[in-house]
Amino acid sequence: MSQSSSEVRSPRRKRAAEPVHGVPGWLIALFAVASGMTVANLYYAQPLLSELRGVFHIGEATAGALITLTQVGYVLGMVFLVPLGDRLEKRSLITALLTVTTLALVAAGLATGFPMLLIASLISGATSVVAQILVPFAASLAPDHARGRIVGRVMSGLLTGILLSRTLSSLVSGAAGWRVVYLGSAVLMALLGVALRLALPRQAPTTSVPYHHVLRSTAALVRTHPALLRRGLYQAAMFGAFSAFWTTVSYVLTGPRFHYSAVGVGVFALVGAAGAAVAPLAGHWADHGLTRRMTGAALALAALAFVIAGFGQHSVILIALGALVLDAAVQTSLILGQHTVYQLDPLARARLNSAFIAIFFVGGALGSQVGSIAYRAGGWSAVSLFAAALPVLALLYWLTERRQGAKPATA
Repeated sequence: MSQSSSEVRSPRRKRAAEPVHGVPGWLIALFAVASGMTVANLYYAQPLLSELRGVFHIGEATAGALITLTQVGYVLGMVFLVPLGDRLEKRSLITALLTVTTLALVAAGLATGFPMLLIASLISGATSVVAQILVPFAASLAPDHARGRIVGRVMSGLLTGILLSRTLSSLVSGAAGWRVVYLGSAVLMALLGVALRLALPRQAPTTSVPYHHVLRSTAALVRTHPALLRRGLYQAAMFGAFSAFWTTVSYVLTGPRFHYSAVGVGVFALVGAAGAAVAPLAGHWADHGLTRRMTGAALALAALAFVIAGFGQHSVILIALGALVLDAAVQTSLILGQHTVYQLDPLARARLNSAFIAIFFVGGALGSQVGSIAYRAGGWSAVSLFAAALPVLALLYWLTERRQGAKPATA
């Protein structure tokens, strides 16, 4: 009986030790946590804008420029740094970028004037593209049949980092001041750099062409793959709406109607974090060929979110419901888009991801700045109208797919 029992238990132990979908579960978790921690650097300032206005004696539009410039830095990093993920050994590249991120965050935390904070944020935004090197890294390790699910799990960590960053920033700022937000993140980036250096497998470059050829080939990919540009434009509209919402909602919540503190804004941001739960589902939909259908649904839901939030300018419950619907829609569209993009050329995933993210972060930067201007000009109603128009335009563009004969798997 003991031999039989041992024979039964042994396969169970063996199965338990097997990697999930060909990739160890702990490595997927590390990818997810690291992606969330690095991308969070782009969003720590959003709930701090009201406080920073008082500290540096600046207006709403000027304060909004902090978010815009951070996202511009991210676009620059996507264009000039992420393509190096195909040209250089990824683990060493990630270590170097996190070192620069750490130094930039220290400079932001010690900033003596708003221009210094802007420059430090531009640099930290550029080097925080580590998240977008890790996602295609994970995709390259995954087998074809499970790539959508693994990318979905990693993206759920990244998206949770985006959403929880606001809450963490508000809580830390309320307890210890805004400078500790940046200095604390610098410590986290230093620790993360060490952890990734020790844990990540080495991965040989997929191309040996010179750097300027890598940049040129990245631009060429946009012309070669129409689906890349299409998915980038969809997400540019979604991310523009997303950025407009989260850049200005802190003004509404801290304003005369609701009187929220910085901590209160952070607690409110937890509502949006619930939307990250859709990420694994989106990966599942992508693996089952539902990319086009669910993209249309996500665009429609994003527009609906601003109808709800727009009517809710006197009700925090409606604004919160709008935030939840918006975040779920944006995350769904993003994961479906990345799944499509990664299928276009397995040997150029870093460059494809670079072009994709750069395109839609331009939309995010414009959304932040125009959203701030719209709020100053017409309040929350103007922001809602502007932001709702973006996914509506994308939905109209989405309707042209079928007439052009686009295939669901690639567009």
